[in-house]
Amino acid sequence: MAVTSLPTGVSNGELVRWAFGVLDTHDVTTLKPFWTDAVEHFPDRTCRGSDEVAAWFEDMFAAFPDMRVEVVALVEQGDDVFVQWRAEGTHQATIFGIAATGKRVAVDGMDHFVIRDGKVVSNHVVYDQLDFARQLGLMPPDASPADRALKAAFNAATKVAQQIQARRNTS
Repeated sequence: MAVTSLPTGVSNGELVRWAFGVLDTHDVTTLKPFWTDAVEHFPDRTCRGSDEVAAWFEDMFAAFPDMRVEVVALVEQGDDVFVQWRAEGTHQATIFGIAATGKRVAVDGMDHFVIRDGKVVSNHVVYDQLDFARQLGLMPPDASPADRALKAAFNAATKVAQQIQARRNTS
């Protein structure tokens, strides 16, 4: 039976594992007390407090309604809990300004939680955003002709910018 309220009397690691289990069901309401004073550092923005954190996850679940998150590894030391996870889902609505692609994505990531008194104080979320963008089709596949052309154009623009800066520094 699923726990529908914040557990007490458990380790910080067990608490984070419980939260990931609830997150996997997309039940952000149950998690709101866990995020009361949290500062969550996501790759795209920082959220403060349960309402902002819940809204971030609601947007994510709207974009990936079949999203599932699996804890791969978890380590705790005092207030610090590190979690390696894998998330998978199908992109079915706009997220981060990217319209639905219908593509299936699988992303590996890590969180570093600081937990005190049974609640999140802070969390830093890290995942490979370039891999995510490639899976959505926002960026070309690595080493593809389009990828090589994109990198060549970027390198040419960088070289021109450096030459302009060098001329400014000598005048």
